[in-house]
Amino acid sequence: MKRIKDIIKNIRAQKSVETKSPKLTEPFFVRWLVIGISILFIGVFVCAPLFLVFVKAFEKGAAAYYAAISDEASFSAIKLTLITAVIAVPCNMIFGLAASWLIAKFHFRGKNILTTLIDLPFTVSPVVSGMIFVMLFGLQGWFGSWLYANDIKIIYAVPGIVLATIFVTLPFVARELIPIMQINGTEEEQAALVLGAGGWKTFFHVTFPNIKWALIYGVILCNARAMGEFGAVSVVSGHIRGLTNTIPLHAEILYNEYQMNAAFAVASSLTLLAVITLALKKFAEIKIKQELAESNYISVGENI
Repeated sequence: MKRIKDIIKNIRAQKSVETKSPKLTEPFFVRWLVIGISILFIGVFVCAPLFLVFVKAFEKGAAAYYAAISDEASFSAIKLTLITAVIAVPCNMIFGLAASWLIAKFHFRGKNILTTLIDLPFTVSPVVSGMIFVMLFGLQGWFGSWLYANDIKIIYAVPGIVLATIFVTLPFVARELIPIMQINGTEEEQAALVLGAGGWKTFFHVTFPNIKWALIYGVILCNARAMGEFGAVSVVSGHIRGLTNTIPLHAEILYNEYQMNAAFAVASSLTLLAVITLALKKFAEIKIKQELAESNYISVGENI
């Protein structure tokens, strides 16, 4: 047991030495110039628009803001957005874990094809991906007649919105996990198997502690995209107010109807969800630093 612990410790120490980056040698003014440009860019293109969203939302006072948010159509849009994210994010998390494990830990024919297919949603326009679902499940699509005969609604209904969201958010978790698993290699898993651990026990006690923060980060990105997706959802939703409108779609409808304050009020709710997401990300980073300060590595022998 002690020998296995020492092996794991040496493996991680060697990886730490190999991945150690050299110190920066740029002049002081160059570093501050780059930092200043970055802060200015973020302030102009990120912080200022977010600030203006809330300014416009509260332009007519808190009462008008509350009225816009508590409207039945707005509440339905918020509810549908959360339901879509609750379904899409766990599905992509499970797929991302399985796909990254398969790609990083095993060698098989078609591995490059699978990796390419995972990146497919990044290369296809969201509007085009929505049209693909319409061609498949719409009334004139491949499965449209059968779905209509069995009274199953996918397009212009919640299932179509969920499917489109799952498609556009599919790569996020897998793409965060695959590089981490490839860097970690298989040495620790092999040591756990030597100790007599099974597949599930090896995953939860050896693999998962090494990838949990990458998994959290991927889930955060996936959730942010799921809540803010517009193009694909716009094609398959039908823009039915109170039924198939998510927050971005409802904000667009209000804006097109020249209800500016209501549109920005609804948009601010999505902005608040984004801020909460960033807060969770920051909390995860703090937990990472705490764990690194408490211990240098996780003992595989003790966990098993």
